[in-house]
Amino acid sequence: MRERAVLVVVYEGVEPLDVTSVTSTLAMANQHRAQPPYRVSLAALAGPVVPCDGGVELVVRSRLTDWDAPVDTVVVAGGTGHRSAAADRAGLQQLRRIAATARRTASVCTGATLLAAAGLLDGRTATTHWRFAAELAARFPRVTVDPDPIFLRDGDVATSGGVTSALDLTLSFVEEDHGPELARRVSRELVTYLQRPGDQAQASMFTSVPHPDDALVRAAVDHATAHPDADLGTGALAARAGVSTRHLTRLFAAELGDTPARVVRRIRVEAAAQLLSTTDLPLSLVARRSGLGSGETLRAAFGDRYGMSPSRFRATQRR
Repeated sequence: MRERAVLVVVYEGVEPLDVTSVTSTLAMANQHRAQPPYRVSLAALAGPVVPCDGGVELVVRSRLTDWDAPVDTVVVAGGTGHRSAAADRAGLQQLRRIAATARRTASVCTGATLLAAAGLLDGRTATTHWRFAAELAARFPRVTVDPDPIFLRDGDVATSGGVTSALDLTLSFVEEDHGPELARRVSRELVTYLQRPGDQAQASMFTSVPHPDDALVRAAVDHATAHPDADLGTGALAARAGVSTRHLTRLFAAELGDTPARVVRRIRVEAAAQLLSTTDLPLSLVARRSGLGSGETLRAAFGDRYGMSPSRFRATQRR
């Protein structure tokens, strides 16, 4: 094999960072003498000029319908245009055609929507950006959606979470193709994490709780995030906001689709995850500072949220 052909699929409304996280990583691997080298091409559902998120335009030489060269890896990028792109039946047919002969197929972020619409995720477990995971699961019931991992593999299909997780996914491809030493050299050149494990959670306490529009709910969430070890019972939050517990519960349901108690627990678990990732505090102190109280409660919460113990979670963050 003289080259590994990688085809990145783009469309109107694609996120440029989803694209360049893949292309730049593979270009860096080539600079470090990957053998065989990667030959990266872009193919658009429509073109040749592809308007992207953020005011950038891509000039793409190939359309998906015209692509007839052998492909080693197909990667579908994500972006705000993913819903419209997933409604392009002709484009999905071409995606199925090309993926059928590829060694592996992958998506970045909401690019999983296109893979699912093409039937390429049926019967598989997949991930996507945490904010779109529920939508993907609802639209495609044949897909088992796991919103937590940075990326995951199910057979010859790989999916990744939000935006920069494409770096981690692509580094895993480099390691698979050329070994861990080349992947480490590339990650150092990119000044990125030294290959975060795929099972590391996407979510953090700063991103996974939606930002509510209602000022009262937003103030309650901000207070809980800043003071996870405070009294955050529904009554205490309602008193702080100057409303009844019933009214606060209604506002949380309307804004966040959840109860105050469950939102607080989520914030506390993610506060604990942040402490586990960034400090060497003993588990008992992590439990107290995050508001979970005890090591037993911490272990139960992590089993529910991440499917692993706090110690295991800490190890995956530092691997």
